[in-house]
Amino acid sequence: MRQVIFFCGAAALLSIGVPEARAQWAVYDGANHVQNVLIAARTLQQIDNQITSLANQAQMLVNQGRNLASLPLSTLSSLQSTISQTTALLAQAQNIAYSVQSVEQQYQQSYTSVSSGMSDSALFSQAQTRWQNSVGGFEDALKLQARVVGNIPSDSSAMTQLVSASQDSTGALQAAQAGNQLLALQSRQLSDILAELAANGRATALERARNAATEAESEAQYQHFSQYNAYSPTSVSMFGSSGN
Repeated sequence: MRQVIFFCGAAALLSIGVPEARAQWAVYDGANHVQNVLIAARTLQQIDNQITSLANQAQMLVNQGRNLASLPLSTLSSLQSTISQTTALLAQAQNIAYSVQSVEQQYQQSYTSVSSGMSDSALFSQAQTRWQNSVGGFEDALKLQARVVGNIPSDSSAMTQLVSASQDSTGALQAAQAGNQLLALQSRQLSDILAELAANGRATALERARNAATEAESEAQYQHFSQYNAYSPTSVSMFGSSGN
């Protein structure tokens, strides 16, 4: 009888049931944590590298902008004006211009056409023309020399500005443009020297040609004079025919 009662009590307890355990314990995975930290570090490093790359590209663009920046200083108009003034002086050459055709024509007329058959007035006229040519040539040379000397202060100022602009340039283009303008200034100065040499050579050549023509003129005058009969002395009666 007691066994039946115990069995029934046990069955009743089983039918009521035991409450389930709800508490759970947190588990720490160290290897997984380390892996996550490494992944985060790599990600941060990649981001830092991208930021550095973008900064370098931005600086490169800034440098390119500086290299492409144009030089604010330009001496071209001043150089062109000076060349125009020198060219105008050369075009004002007196009597015999800087022209092959003009030289051939006027040189033939005034320097190589001297002959003994010319009259004294014609010889004098040619001599006067040659003298005027020589004087005009030296005057032209002096004017051109004055122009070249007058260009020195402005050339010095332009050279100072260009050298300063080249040293203060922010990029390759500005430095190159400053260098090109310096070369242009030197070329213009060389053209001044060539013009001065040409003017001096022209004056010297005209004077030498005048001296050569003067010798030819002297020879022509001598031959012209020698064509007359030689002087023959004759007796001259003075104070009557008595010879007193």
